[in-house]
Amino acid sequence: MLVLAVDTATPAVTAGVVRLEGDTPRTLATRITVNARAHAEVLTPHILECLAEAGVVPADLDAVVVGCGPGPFTGLRVGMATAAAFGDALGIPVHGVCSLDAIAVEAALGRDLLVVTDARRREVYWARYSGGSRVEGPEVNKPADLEPTPSQAIAGSAGHVDLFDLPVEPVETPSPAGLVAEAAVALRSGAEPAPLVPLYLRRPDAVAIADRKK
Repeated sequence: MLVLAVDTATPAVTAGVVRLEGDTPRTLATRITVNARAHAEVLTPHILECLAEAGVVPADLDAVVVGCGPGPFTGLRVGMATAAAFGDALGIPVHGVCSLDAIAVEAALGRDLLVVTDARRREVYWARYSGGSRVEGPEVNKPADLEPTPSQAIAGSAGHVDLFDLPVEPVETPSPAGLVAEAAVALRSGAEPAPLVPLYLRRPDAVAIADRKK
């Protein structure tokens, strides 16, 4: 199964072409640009570059997997809208996954894990994992309000993992392979994917500012 994977839930604009062989995702091409203001400008060029590097055309794709956050409103909707557009144009299913889950699937290593990413406003998006499954979250909080225990390790954005007294697993953002691994059961089942639902966790900044002026 040939899968296009994209994520814009973090400052990293990520795209990749992944072949799912049994339970194993094999990355054929990846493009990542870390720029929180460049999601709209670089995502589609990244996708086209990945297709060219993998030696395939859009019609060869069997499915799309997209990270649904949590993430900031503007960046997150770019990835989800692009994924939905590709799926609609090609007539293939689009599977959404929690972006924190995609980080965890690469970093868990059998330990209880805390995953954190930048939520701006001096806050983090976070979720906890045990035995390979999410057991708490996703939520958004200030780091000082988030207890490191009972987690045994932490993964996620470099500017935030060091705020917690936990061993760090070096997985900072969702990778194409991680996204596909998280969606692997749904992809193999052939079942109709659930509707894409963005995990914003809070209202857009522009709406909050407008409300304060009323």
